[in-house]
Amino acid sequence: MAKFISYSALSPKHLAYVYSLNTKIEPTSYLSASKDSRWLIAMQTEIEALNANNTWEFLDLPSDAISMGSKWVYKIKRHAYGTIERFKARLVAQGFSQTEGLDYFETFSPVAKLSTIRVLLSLASIHGWYLHQFDVNNAFLHGDLHEAVYIKVPKDDTPPKLVQVCKLLKSLYGLKQASRQWFEKLTQFLYAQGFTQATTDHTLFTKITTTFYPVVLVYVDDITLAGTCLKEFHSLTQAMIPSEKNKLHR
Repeated sequence: MAKFISYSALSPKHLAYVYSLNTKIEPTSYLSASKDSRWLIAMQTEIEALNANNTWEFLDLPSDAISMGSKWVYKIKRHAYGTIERFKARLVAQGFSQTEGLDYFETFSPVAKLSTIRVLLSLASIHGWYLHQFDVNNAFLHGDLHEAVYIKVPKDDTPPKLVQVCKLLKSLYGLKQASRQWFEKLTQFLYAQGFTQATTDHTLFTKITTTFYPVVLVYVDDITLAGTCLKEFHSLTQAMIPSEKNKLHR
C-alpha cells in the first residue's frame, strides 16, 4: 500500500486521526474486550447505568416464558480530529428472537422527514431563530416496557440466584419496541410542557405563546430545538433532566 498511498499531504491532526483508526480497534466479542481494562470500565459503567435506571429485576423464569440473549456492542467515540473521546460499551438485547403478539406488538421509529428538516432550517435562517441540538443519553432506557420480556443475565452482572433471569422494565436497546416506547415517553413529556404534535410529521412539536415560539424536531434520540428564546431552550432541557443519570449530551 505504501507504494500507492502517501500520507505526506495530510496535516498533523488528520495524520493523527488516520493512525488512530489503524491502531485503536473496536472489539467484536466480549472475550476480546474483557482483556482490555478500558473496555472493562466501559462495560461496568453501562451496567451501573442500567441498574440505576431500574432497567430490569431479577426473578425466576416463568415456566411458560423464554429468555432471549444479549450482546455487548463496542464503539470508540472520537472528537472531530480523531482523538479518542471515550470508550463506549452498550448492552443490546437480541430482539430478533422476539415474537409479534407475544413480547411486542407495535413498532415505530421517530425519524423526521427530510422535507421537515429543510423547512425548519429555512425558517430559522429567514427569521433569525436560535438553533440548538442535543442527544439524550441512553434514550431508549427511558421508555417504559409494558410487555413481559426476559433476557439472560448479562456478563458483568450477578443475580441473587444463579438460575434467575432479568425481567425488563425498560425498553432496552435492541428490542423491537424500544424506539416506539422512547418516543411515547418523550411525547407525553412534550404534551405536559404545552407542545402540540404536528399531523403531517409526528416528530415535529410546536408551542405558540405570546412571547416566544419554540419548535422541537425529533430524529430517533437526536433532538433539534428552534425558536426565538434561548431561555425557553434552557427551561425545556432542564425539565428533561430529572436527575444526573438522565443528563443530555449537547
